[in-house]
Amino acid sequence: MLNAKKIWILSLIGLLVTACSISYKFNGASIDYTKVKTITIKDFPNQAPLVYPPLSQNFTEALKDIYTRQTRLQLVNNNGDLDLEGEITGYELTPMAVKEDAYASQTKLTITVRVRYSNRVNPDEDFEQSFSAYREFDANQMLQDVQDELCEEIVEELVDQIYNATVANW
Repeated sequence: MLNAKKIWILSLIGLLVTACSISYKFNGASIDYTKVKTITIKDFPNQAPLVYPPLSQNFTEALKDIYTRQTRLQLVNNNGDLDLEGEITGYELTPMAVKEDAYASQTKLTITVRVRYSNRVNPDEDFEQSFSAYREFDANQMLQDVQDELCEEIVEELVDQIYNATVANW
C-alpha cells in the first residue's frame, strides 16, 4: 500500500512538472508569423560627408544577417511584409577629453543612419527615425589603424537598435 502511494505521488509530480513548462524566446522578436512572413532590406547608401567605402555594404549585410539569424522571416528583394530602407547620413570624428596642453586625448567616431520602416501588415508601426552610435579611441592613434574594428562595433550596435525598434517591440 505504501509503495503504491509513493508511485502514485511520484507519477503525479512527474506529470505536473512536464505539463507546466514555460518557454522563452531570447531573440526578442515578437512577430506573428501567421501574418508576417517576408522582409525586404534595401541597400543603405553612404551619403555622409566623410565616406568610409566598405561601410555601406558592411552595414546592409549586418542588417540582413540579424533578421535572417534571429527571425523566421524570408528575405525578399521587393514587397516584403516588412520593409527597411534608408541611408548612412553621418560619419563624424569629434575631438574629446581635452588635456591640459589643449590637445584632445580621445577622438569619438560617430555613425548615424536614417531608417524608414514599413509594416504592410500593421501600418501603425511604420516609422522614419535616425539611429546613431559611437566609439572613442585614443587621439594618438591614426583612424586608419582602428577604423575597421570601430566600425564593426558601431555597426553591430546600430543593427541591434534597429532590430529592437522594428520587431522586438521593447
